[in-house]
Amino acid sequence: MTFYDSYHRPVKSLRISLTRRCNYNCAYCHHEGEGTGPGEELSSEELCLLMEAAVEIGIKKVKLTGGEPLLRRDIGEIVEKLSSLSLDDLAITTNGFFLKDLARELREKGLKRVNINVPSLNRDTYRAVTGVDGLSRVLEGVKKAISCGLKPIKINVVLLKGVNEKEISSFMEYAKKTGVIVQLIELEPIGITREFFEKHYFSLKEFEEKLSKSATEVRVRYGMHGRRVYLVNGVQVEIVRWAKNPIFCMHCTRLRITSNGWVKTCLMKPPLIDLRPALKRGDKGEVKRLLIKSIALREPYFKPAAFKDRKLHY
Repeated sequence: MTFYDSYHRPVKSLRISLTRRCNYNCAYCHHEGEGTGPGEELSSEELCLLMEAAVEIGIKKVKLTGGEPLLRRDIGEIVEKLSSLSLDDLAITTNGFFLKDLARELREKGLKRVNINVPSLNRDTYRAVTGVDGLSRVLEGVKKAISCGLKPIKINVVLLKGVNEKEISSFMEYAKKTGVIVQLIELEPIGITREFFEKHYFSLKEFEEKLSKSATEVRVRYGMHGRRVYLVNGVQVEIVRWAKNPIFCMHCTRLRITSNGWVKTCLMKPPLIDLRPALKRGDKGEVKRLLIKSIALREPYFKPAAFKDRKLHY
């Protein structure tokens, strides 16, 4: 059974933040919309109960995020517990700093794929954006993930005007050499100042128009915000354009869970429902009820007047 919100959007996946902690200080980080600072993290047992409830209402995909999820000392246990639920997809988004040490263990425990945030292939630019001189270590982690059989491996690149927007061709060359997918992402106005956003926002509209003309194949990922995947010279390039984009919102199929157990129905909106009491009691039935309630409360952040009349491709 799959549950739909009032805009006819099915909810098929969870994006779960495991921690607010991070060893990086990226200039553009939005902290999954939950802010920074301490907070009691969900235990591996609570996470497993949460996903058991989610699976029973038709959610079969999960992505683990942070902060930096690989900072959790029990990350192997978490992956092993969740993989035992026979999910369709189990992925992690990471800065990659610890990946070379953990990739094999996570693959053996059931992790299927990994997204790695790499803002630059230039050492100095990477350090300026992240606050960490970690590029060479991260690229070693990418190699280790490839050798361990984690796939597909996706490199997330948030484009910043005046910082890394001229590196797109370098990322495509890197992807050609390694076989990774490049995901180009527009800057989001969350967790940053308006001044920073206006200074560094780089629209991918023109670049996507060029891609559409040169691509040998174009695929639409309807379950992932309707984003397009372009095959150019053997390289897969995904474009994430969120700004004022009702198509992006129309095809959103996920709920977000904060590291301290609240449900977010949208990245751009505050947490709405606290799952912690039910999780602490081990009340799976109540967790299911609250997840279903959360789905009913979902609304698109960007929506045209005729949104409810649009036909979805599921």
